[in-house]
Amino acid sequence: MHGGNRWMWGVVSLVGVVGCSSRESDGVPENQPVQMQARLEAFEGCEALESYIEDAAVLDMRASLERSKPSYWGGGIDRGGTAPPASPSPDSGAGTGAGGDAPSDHTGTNNQVEGVDEADFVKTDGTRLFVLAGQKLYLHRSWPAASLRAESSLVLEGWPRQMFLHGDRVVVFSSVYAPAPGQGQGKGDAPDIGCSPFGPCGYGGAPRTKVTTVDVSQLASPQVVGELFLPGVYDDARLAGGAARVVLRESFEWPSGVRWYPESNDGSLWKDTKRMEAALDALMVENERLIRARSLSDWLQQPGRRRADGTLETWTRDCQGFHRTNAPTRLGFVTVASLDLDAPVVQAPGLTTLVADTNLVYATATSLYLSARHWWWWEEAGQSDYSYVHKLELTQPHRAHYVASATVEGQPLNQFSFDEHEGVLRVATTLTRRVKDPASRWGRTETSSRVSTYGQQGDRLALLGQSAELAEGERIFSARFLGTKGYVVTFRQTDPLFTFDLSDPTNPHKVGELKVPGFSTYLHPLGDTHLLAIGEHRAEDGNWSSRSLKLTLFDVSDLAHPREAFTQQVGSLSSYSEALYDHKAFTWFAAKGLLAIPFVDWNWTNGTGDYWSNFTSELRVFRVNPATGFVPVGALSMKDLYQTVSTPQWSYSYVPYVRRSVMADDYVYAITDAGVRVSRVEQLTEPLATVRFGAPTP
Repeated sequence: MHGGNRWMWGVVSLVGVVGCSSRESDGVPENQPVQMQARLEAFEGCEALESYIEDAAVLDMRASLERSKPSYWGGGIDRGGTAPPASPSPDSGAGTGAGGDAPSDHTGTNNQVEGVDEADFVKTDGTRLFVLAGQKLYLHRSWPAASLRAESSLVLEGWPRQMFLHGDRVVVFSSVYAPAPGQGQGKGDAPDIGCSPFGPCGYGGAPRTKVTTVDVSQLASPQVVGELFLPGVYDDARLAGGAARVVLRESFEWPSGVRWYPESNDGSLWKDTKRMEAALDALMVENERLIRARSLSDWLQQPGRRRADGTLETWTRDCQGFHRTNAPTRLGFVTVASLDLDAPVVQAPGLTTLVADTNLVYATATSLYLSARHWWWWEEAGQSDYSYVHKLELTQPHRAHYVASATVEGQPLNQFSFDEHEGVLRVATTLTRRVKDPASRWGRTETSSRVSTYGQQGDRLALLGQSAELAEGERIFSARFLGTKGYVVTFRQTDPLFTFDLSDPTNPHKVGELKVPGFSTYLHPLGDTHLLAIGEHRAEDGNWSSRSLKLTLFDVSDLAHPREAFTQQVGSLSSYSEALYDHKAFTWFAAKGLLAIPFVDWNWTNGTGDYWSNFTSELRVFRVNPATGFVPVGALSMKDLYQTVSTPQWSYSYVPYVRRSVMADDYVYAITDAGVRVSRVEQLTEPLATVRFGAPTP
């Protein structure tokens, strides 16, 4: 991106923009109605794709500048209740730990769907442990536990985000930046698309995702065997069988020279309404000229790969692999890249791209769902939130194929708001409606929740049934679907757990309800009869002085009468765990009945004056039994691994938070970005081994 460009997720409605001239799009467009028959359509060719992108960009640009006119805010245009616009901005063995080739059992990534692996920055197979920290991949021999040791590390280009472990290959997804034309290390018209984000070409470059495939068959000498560069920012990834599906997001890049306000050397322009509006009109014309002067290759990032000799090869994207939506959405690109990890040689991925903005990903072994919000230009009474859910089929390892879409009332919270069971998609949403209110020109919002079911009928995900609305005035804080049962937690001051019977897809309905103080942010199944939850304890009157982390064991054996069987409050007012909002930090070892969660706290009453002694950074371990509840086992502290980061200009120290954990037989490994520590579960205060990483890159 050129230095003068502005990154922007445009507030553009892509409905009906193709074929419209800019003159027909003058002025701020009206809010588009919800598209009740949502679908995606492939482009016939590159000319249609380019026209669609440019028409959408012109509409967005003109709408933004129209809303800057004095007449718009001075009453010249009546929009009822219009909010001010946002400024544009860019397995087998002894299992003793003292011998044996492998533990008898171990934990891995806490995945939502059985058989579908989720990318993470920690991966293990029981004997090997891989960790991404800073700009390095750290490779460990993790078994026997007492002999935990670092075998090697590998510096990775860019900023590593997450990875998969597939056999003897680690596949790492990193953020890198492509320099703008004329910037960085590229030669001629072929810029170096592999620039480090902190290198000389990192500033102002377009973000890309690098896929680095590493042969780890020899832990002491990992070998890079493939380097791909994909368009967009890494968002998420799934792996089923040998096929990885990587979701990438591309922000819209405005041409160099596009401006969002007229220049005025002495400021007088801002005081003259007539001149100001004329200047904005002229700016729209010039911006449109710059937009339409671009070619399709300027709008689209091209994928590429690094050859064995170090040179870069790029290839042109297939225009028929792009899809447009018939529903209002923000301007951007979302790509699903399909990688065949079983191929003997790293191959170019198949790319399926939506010219739209999506915000959530849910996947099974055969389907991937992307959710997008209906886009309202501005808030006004009478609106209801809706989502558009698009289903991609994953039957081919080299390509994801679009098959159907649904229009869903409300907004899902996260990936656990979705579940596919026997061909039926179940979705839990918070319904938000804006109603008139004399006290506010924009109205006020009313909320409730609902569970809906959808079945594929041709290119539609048709509504099969929906529950009655529940929990008025509250929002969903967690959800989980298990077979023919569903569970939803909402919150305002108390935590209602709702249970659902989903055995008849045409009649999903609530059968039970339980209210307890606080709320749960993650629900984990313990067989068919119990849910293990993590969340926060809150007093019923909303007083924060009683706040703490809270573990709950819900008995749902009687779906109509769920009960809070056991609870365990953990820590003080300042306590926190990454497992609250990242399910991958929640480690449940079913074979041993053990739960491990990262834990951070701050002791406000410590009067020693020692800054670091106020912190607690450790891994907390509990035994959990549906019959007896929670039994704290102990804590494995990591605060002594504090790091000091120094540059010529400054330095600082910090206590690393525990972010992940792994269990194997009777041992537990705590992982921070500063190192790994292992201990026997029953002797957590006596670590067996510690591996420290180098100081992170500033």
